[in-house]
Amino acid sequence: MRINYLKLIILSGVFTSFTACSTQNNAVKASPPSKNIAKNKPSPPAGPKPEAIIPPDENFRTVLPEIKREFRGAWIASVANINWPSRNNLSVDQQKAEAISMLDMLKDNNFNAVIFQVRPSADALYTSNLEPWSYFLTGRTGTAPYPNYDPLQFWIEEAHKRGLELHVWLNPYRAHHSNGGSPNSLSMVNKLSDIVIRLKNGMYWFDPANPKTQGHVSNVVKDIVKRYDIDAVHFDDYFYPYATYNRGADFPDNTSWNEYLKNGGTLSRADWRRDNVNKFVERIYKEIHAEKSYVRFGISPFGIWKPGYPQGIVGSSQYDELYADAKLWLNKGWIDYFSPQLYWPVESKGQPFEALLQWWKSENTLNRHLWPGLNTVEIRSSDRPTEIKNQIEISRQVLGNDAGEIHWSIAGLTKNPGMLPTLKNGPYKEKALVPKTPWLKATPLQMPSLFVNDNGSLAQVSWSTKNIKEVFQWILFTQYNGVWETEILTLEQLSREVPKYKDGKTLNAVAVKAIDRLGNESDYVAKKIK
Repeated sequence: MRINYLKLIILSGVFTSFTACSTQNNAVKASPPSKNIAKNKPSPPAGPKPEAIIPPDENFRTVLPEIKREFRGAWIASVANINWPSRNNLSVDQQKAEAISMLDMLKDNNFNAVIFQVRPSADALYTSNLEPWSYFLTGRTGTAPYPNYDPLQFWIEEAHKRGLELHVWLNPYRAHHSNGGSPNSLSMVNKLSDIVIRLKNGMYWFDPANPKTQGHVSNVVKDIVKRYDIDAVHFDDYFYPYATYNRGADFPDNTSWNEYLKNGGTLSRADWRRDNVNKFVERIYKEIHAEKSYVRFGISPFGIWKPGYPQGIVGSSQYDELYADAKLWLNKGWIDYFSPQLYWPVESKGQPFEALLQWWKSENTLNRHLWPGLNTVEIRSSDRPTEIKNQIEISRQVLGNDAGEIHWSIAGLTKNPGMLPTLKNGPYKEKALVPKTPWLKATPLQMPSLFVNDNGSLAQVSWSTKNIKEVFQWILFTQYNGVWETEILTLEQLSREVPKYKDGKTLNAVAVKAIDRLGNESDYVAKKIK
């Protein structure tokens, strides 16, 4: 039989297509050669098919194991130089080294997300035409890093290289932090002085009721979503400020309140404040998805909605003090993930962890992601690693297949020598994909192409897909003696040398599927190894 040899097409080191057929129109499926074959090498002369190529009938359908899913995030705070950068006078190289060290630690310990604070107080840890460079980055509000670079862009690229999601964390209403030096001419305190209020503890706050405040923060969020390849936008628990910030005095918003009354407003002052925040949250949610449907919106409110919810809960009321009706946002589905800060121990009498989580779950009527915030830094326990491990296990029991948590903060992982080993050897022993977000639109992923070459004791496996721009990660499946093993790989990993023999077992098959940035899976392609 005369054979027309397949044509090799090598684009950027990735084999994207292959075809072979005989004069009798019998289809011949074959795999491309390994990467060590030089480009533009002439086709071999006609003759028998090389033995190094896997036989043509290796594609097959099978049942692959489910991939473990759990959201595992850590907050990285820039305000007051809590986490990053550790000081506001570090060189650019030192800033980058600290960031890479944190990201490597998270990757090596099987985390899958970073919640990075890019706007601590109406300032920017990224290139912005709307707000000045942060004091916490360079030591002076409005002064760019030197040599100039974009910290957010750097964090995004380095996180994604490691298979980590990057969520941008913004504080919506804080205009200036008391640890941020004196406001200068470039500070938003002075640029937007008509909508900024000075509190008695030295902080400055935007007036949440002022339409100009809402418009400005909306523009900041939309600007980030539009220009950066982020995975989510994240707000924390600061809406109207905590009462201690103004030394117990009421929030000084008389101008906005009187304007509201003059225009015929009928709500009580407390309900009016909550209404301001409610409308803002709904607006931000809709605007994010109008810009990029796959970018999620998350909020981490104070862990207690009101005392007595559920019965027996005591403590501060975010509903009455912060004018944050977080239960409503969850009920309405104005968020994609919800991370109440459940910073109390499992055995806490007034704020038991599981009871609060169960109550929030009961309010999650639209089945959004519910991933509690854990107080990994300073949970009141004589054995913090064990306490945090127990809270993760409880969360899994309560939340089932949509489990997850966020650790406050990354310092709790790095400064307690027992924390990371307890997690890595326990609940985080295996890597996990983030849970799917089925209510958000996504472009369906195509089945990847899979190529396998026999390299003696190794199988050279490579893969690609036509819509690679939609891919965030890959799952590689390898089957030894009939048992499947799985591995989560980053987008840049497009090949792998797989041992044909391992621990006395023989490689039977390989398979691969693509994962998009919402956790959706493509169909798989599987090949037998003979």
